[in-house]
Parts: sequence; structure tokens; C-alpha cells
Amino acid sequence: RITGLVDNPYELTYQDIRAMRLADYVITLSCVSNQVGGGLVGNAIWTGIPLYELLQRAGVQRGAQQIVGRSVDDFTAGFPTALAYDGRNAILAIGMNNEPLPTRHGFPARIVVAGLYGYVSAVKWLEEIHLTTWDGFDGYWVPRGWSKQGPMKTQSRIDLPKDGSRVSSGETIPIAGIAWAPTRGIERVEVKIGNDDWTPCRLGEAAGNESWVQWHRDWTPSGGGRQQIQVRATDGSGYTQSGKTVRPRPNGAEGWHTITVNVR
Repeated sequence: RITGLVDNPYELTYQDIRAMRLADYVITLSCVSNQVGGGLVGNAIWTGIPLYELLQRAGVQRGAQQIVGRSVDDFTAGFPTALAYDGRNAILAIGMNNEPLPTRHGFPARIVVAGLYGYVSAVKWLEEIHLTTWDGFDGYWVPRGWSKQGPMKTQSRIDLPKDGSRVSSGETIPIAGIAWAPTRGIERVEVKIGNDDWTPCRLGEAAGNESWVQWHRDWTPSGGGRQQIQVRATDGSGYTQSGKTVRPRPNGAEGWHTITVNVR
């Protein structure tokens, strides 16, 4: 159901949503508690309907500055209403990777908003979309010490080689991973090995600016001993990740993902 500061509150059944003009959207989602280099990030094809189409039918009133999603277990998350209209994909999703939503990902319906951490937007098992003022409501995590606004930060991660792994001197291996900055996209990824300068990596083909991108470069280690590898990304706005370490609380981690390998 859609309620709150709207002219025409209404309810939708699952069949109502299935009968709408659905489309597919490739969007990367991340948990705000994800550490630098962590695995709490995923990319998927989401099938759904833009939120602004649902809101247009409801008739959003002046002063409705926040969209709040509420799940069947009473979890809530809220984000600025303007983000449903600024060109990003903000959708009511009922499918994932060409299948109905798995239960653990929010069946029968959930909210997906590109460029926002999940704690302020990605309500699963959705029961209600409520329009309210910005100061009129705080989602579940806000009074628990997390920021009210949660734009996703530019991040990159090394997946190969694994931290602490052994590599052979003189044998060429890939250094590879992913980078993401939903709504801005990734312009460049660079790797730093030991005391060498930052060097650019080759980027794969991204599905769009709201999706992560794979990157890689070849490396032929020499000598022996421990070798440090770091990665940083530059997003489509020109911002390059800082090496300053920032913990996840209250609005997302920052820093360069760094691993060490043993050359032998």
C-alpha cells in the first residue's frame, strides 16, 4: 500500500504489479557495514517498476520529502523523495536475475535504489510505502548511530590473488577484482605494487553506471619475500579514492583495499 502525504492512497496486489510494464535494471547494492575489500556487495538484474510511476498515481503532496519503506517485520528505511525523480533507477522490484525474488532477497517485493546503501533504502518483504517529511521520521538504523543519508561511496576490491597467498617469481599472474560507484560509474582503476607507482588496469564492460565493473592487469613478480598490492578507483565524477582509512559507521568505509602475497 502507498500511504502518507499523498492525494490518493491505494493498495497493490502481487498480481497487480506483475501486470504492470516491468523492465530489467542492473544495479549494484552494498551494505553500509561492508569493510574495505569486504564481500557485502552484490550485482544483479532486478525486474520491477520505477517508483515514480507508482507515486504519480498516488499524487505526492508538497512537503513529502521522504519515502519510507516498511517491511512485514516492521523494519523501516527512508530516503529523499527527490531521488525517485533524479534520473537514477529507483524501483519496486519483484524479480532478480530473471527469476522471482528469492525469499531471502525480499519476496514478493522490495525496494531497490541505485546509489544508496541498503540500510536507507533496500526494504525487503515490502508492505508499505509511506510519504512523509524529512524530519518526521527516522528509519530503523538512524537512531542506532548511522547517518540518515546513505549515498554509496566509491569502492574497489582485489579478488585475485588472495591475501596471504603464495605466488611464483617469474610466473605471470592476473591481479583482478571489481570496482563500483553506482550512479557515477567507474572511470579508472589503478594498482600499486610495493613501492612502484600506480599503474592503470584494464576495465571490463560494465552494464551501466549503476553496475560494478571488473578490472584486471597482469603481473610478473620477481625476487622473493612479501609484496604488498593496493587498489584504488576513480569514478565518473573524477573523484579518486583516498588512502585514509575510515570505519563503516556512520556512513560507509573508505580506504584502499590492500593485500600481501608471498613471492617465492
